[in-house]
Amino acid sequence: MPCEVKPIRYGHSEGHTDVCFHEDGSCIVTCGSDGDVRVWESLDDDDPKSINVGEKAYSLALRNGKLVTAVSNNTVQIHTFPDGDPDGILTRFTTSANHVTFNASGTRVAAGSSDFMVKVVEVTDSSKQKTLRGHDAPVLSVAFDPTDEFLVSGKYDCTVHIISWILFHLAFQTRVVNWNVLPKCNDVSNAKSLCRLAWQPPSGKVQPCIPVDMSVHLYERKSWTHVGTLSDDLSAQVVNVVVWSPCGKFLAAGSVGGILSVWDVEAKLCVERQKHERGYTICGMAWHPSGGQIAFTDTEGCLGLLDGLCASSSSSSSTAAVSKEPKDYDDLFDEEDADGLLDQCVSDSGSPVKNAVEDDDDDDDDLMPATGKPRNRGSFLDDDDNSQDTGSLKVDKLADDDGGSASLRPVVPAVPRPVYEGPMPTPPQKAFQPGSTPAHLMHRFMMWNSVGIVRCYNDEQDNAIDVEFHDTAVHHAMHLTNSLDHCVADLSQEAVLLACEGTDELASKLQCLHFSSWDTNKEWMVDLPKGEDVQALCLGHGWAAVGTSAMLLRIFSIGGVQREIFSLPGPVVCLAGHGEQLLIVYHRGTGFDGDQALGVQLLQLGRKKRQIIHGEPLPLSRKSYLAWMGFSAEGTPCSVDSEGVVRMLNRSVGNTWTPVCNTRESCKSKSDHYWVVGIHENPQQLRCIPCKGSRFPPTLPRPAVSILPFKLPLCQTSTEKGQMEEQYWRSLLFHNHFSFLSSSGYEVNEESQRQQEKEQQEALMKMFALSCKLEREFRCVELAEMMTQSVVTLAIRYASRSRRMLLAQRLSELALEKASQLEEEEELDEEPAYHSTAQRKSTGSPAGQPRVANVLDTMTMSSRKPSALTSSSKQSKAPVLKPLAPKPRSKPQQLFTSSSDLWSYLTLALVPLRPKTGFQMWLEENRKNILADNPDLEETEIIKEAMGRFRTLSAEARLVRSCDERLNCLPSGTPQFLVIIKKKNQ
Repeated sequence: MPCEVKPIRYGHSEGHTDVCFHEDGSCIVTCGSDGDVRVWESLDDDDPKSINVGEKAYSLALRNGKLVTAVSNNTVQIHTFPDGDPDGILTRFTTSANHVTFNASGTRVAAGSSDFMVKVVEVTDSSKQKTLRGHDAPVLSVAFDPTDEFLVSGKYDCTVHIISWILFHLAFQTRVVNWNVLPKCNDVSNAKSLCRLAWQPPSGKVQPCIPVDMSVHLYERKSWTHVGTLSDDLSAQVVNVVVWSPCGKFLAAGSVGGILSVWDVEAKLCVERQKHERGYTICGMAWHPSGGQIAFTDTEGCLGLLDGLCASSSSSSSTAAVSKEPKDYDDLFDEEDADGLLDQCVSDSGSPVKNAVEDDDDDDDDLMPATGKPRNRGSFLDDDDNSQDTGSLKVDKLADDDGGSASLRPVVPAVPRPVYEGPMPTPPQKAFQPGSTPAHLMHRFMMWNSVGIVRCYNDEQDNAIDVEFHDTAVHHAMHLTNSLDHCVADLSQEAVLLACEGTDELASKLQCLHFSSWDTNKEWMVDLPKGEDVQALCLGHGWAAVGTSAMLLRIFSIGGVQREIFSLPGPVVCLAGHGEQLLIVYHRGTGFDGDQALGVQLLQLGRKKRQIIHGEPLPLSRKSYLAWMGFSAEGTPCSVDSEGVVRMLNRSVGNTWTPVCNTRESCKSKSDHYWVVGIHENPQQLRCIPCKGSRFPPTLPRPAVSILPFKLPLCQTSTEKGQMEEQYWRSLLFHNHFSFLSSSGYEVNEESQRQQEKEQQEALMKMFALSCKLEREFRCVELAEMMTQSVVTLAIRYASRSRRMLLAQRLSELALEKASQLEEEEELDEEPAYHSTAQRKSTGSPAGQPRVANVLDTMTMSSRKPSALTSSSKQSKAPVLKPLAPKPRSKPQQLFTSSSDLWSYLTLALVPLRPKTGFQMWLEENRKNILADNPDLEETEIIKEAMGRFRTLSAEARLVRSCDERLNCLPSGTPQFLVIIKKKNQ
């Protein structure tokens, strides 16, 4: 069977991790930046034992019942295993220790630190320690010679030293050889690789192996000469860590891009290649003592397992001796030729030996060997069983033995096959439930949305599900026994929907607790066909939808009636429901270079069923995956990717997706994240939970919800112009739901709609005033095109006060066009308005009524004719449908009802209209009267006389004179409708 990468699981918080096996392979031990050491019985262990060793743990080693860790307080500690009791401090450094390792017998520990030193300590007596000096950079990796004769250490400048020490009590040290294999690096953060080197088990001449860039260098013992290089033509990534198999015949390596490779060292062939499902950097690897598994950890705190190595590698290796040269290229990959090597590897480590079936010179043209299994013509790329590993075809010659006899060499084909150098496919992300934490956690959130919280507890004491509602008026809290091991859930104001995976004996089940039902039977259950599992589900208003592993979407009524069923274009990723809207996300193809290829469909499941979005691609950030998908409280589809970018569907621009927030900008460190639980458009609120050092919150204590602001990624938002533009377009985007809900027949709050229109027009007027100040008249006209007719009138007056007559003339022509268009629209809408049987009607929220999370709960939908039950339905607390009485189309409301309101707004909210004061304008008007009374006065005396007369006027008279003066300053040629508006305001 091919080698398989088990699904990774969350083990530690984001940061550096390390891993090792127990000597007998009974458990996996990991450590991480959260300061915990966890003991896993297997990868599926949902309750690993946790041992806290400090604030951060950088490395660990386990041998003879002793656990040694390098922690962030600059110490190397020792604990008993498996109890985890502290057993003292082995040694200290002036800075943090980066790596620790045992010798073969487990009697000594070597540790390398950032203070350029390596210490070798006796386990039973920590006072006996040797300090090995000579590094001129932080020591990154240390490894004991299996015979305890040499110790190899690598430092951060990637210069590798072989430091000789024969007996522990010697007071001197000897540097045997110094390899400068990589350029120096003076900063740990700039190091390309961890350079985790390793010694081959005592079974051959080639001993130390050192990762160098994208390859691994092999060196011969004693002579320390470079005897070979292991490289992979299909992986152009820096090797981070290497580890030998227990038999010493195979070498595994992990790269910074998540590639795991296994080489046959003698043949120098890459016999296995797998990729991390999310492409994270591999920073820790350990080979199982039996040789059949490799455990690995990454820099995101996840633990993974490469299983089936013996079966996979043996089917791909080609290093067994052959009696004659093969006739064709396929003979290089015969399973029978390779079974012996890895079977011998398993046998050497103490596991049972698999019976090998020899191939006795069968016809080379046979496609099936004697074992009855098809030939494996290469390793497997990613998770694709059909892809060929042409990169493992590169063969280097082995050096001859000292006696002159040539080593066995694999036969090189006469015509090499081409090597693929294009983009690598991205493993598709698995199906998930938005608002839930990973399923492998013992205590997890199965759902957190605007209605309530569904928690799951799965431990030795209890296996149950708790349902809690934010508003206790909806329903009281529930405690359910999770006897069926439900793993997916959704919650609405009508029901709780649960689903479990199928087993060999039982089918996958869908269970619904319809607590809003008026009868006594409030629960129903459905068994899916054999072999079909529920992967995603959601609830809407009166319906439930389920996406299955058979790429089917099944829709049920809330009472349990089976409704529509149809096939999905690809494997389902997640589902989301809101009212009559159903959002489906699926894989529309294979992504490349770390990108996911997702498609989205939006269905309307009302009386008139229709598809709004027809499988268009879902935009995500580069090299990210979908982290949350759902609706805002007002019913607008939204998405959040793993990079923290929140996108909202913009219905006004052809159902495009607009980024409205980046949660990463609010994080204090790179390891912090925000877990989204809800989105509101009115008011504009992004409700999420801050997660320090992880992507998911813990269940206990109950996490607090934070509010993050929205911000469109416009250019130059630090300037006044950019801020006004961002405010206007954000207001426009977040109030599109008014028109959508109105077009769908729902009642909306007319007062809120008028308020948001007023805010938008005020923002436009402020930008208009700023453009006038900057003498951008063409930009002023562009802004005026987005204004309403009444605000264009205001803009004309502002332009005339600013002495911009050409701009005022252009705006007056624009105002005439808007007036004519408005009249035409009123004429077209007048006749249908009288024949319509369902007009929209606006109602404000009753005083004192609390704001509920789901906006549709306070809305009604007009789909029937008026009936006598309308008055009684208003008294019901539950959401009801009621008809709307027809009413004539209302005229647009003016923002300013009087000239004083107009000029007060211009004076306070905008820049000043003109530099002249009210006194200066009064002086211009009365200058002739003053000179007539006193013809001999000079200019200074005229001003003094005018000030005296102006002070005698009352404040009200001065305000009226000022307003009249401004209204009478309209330029000549002003259109007649503006003169009428002026007289009306007067």
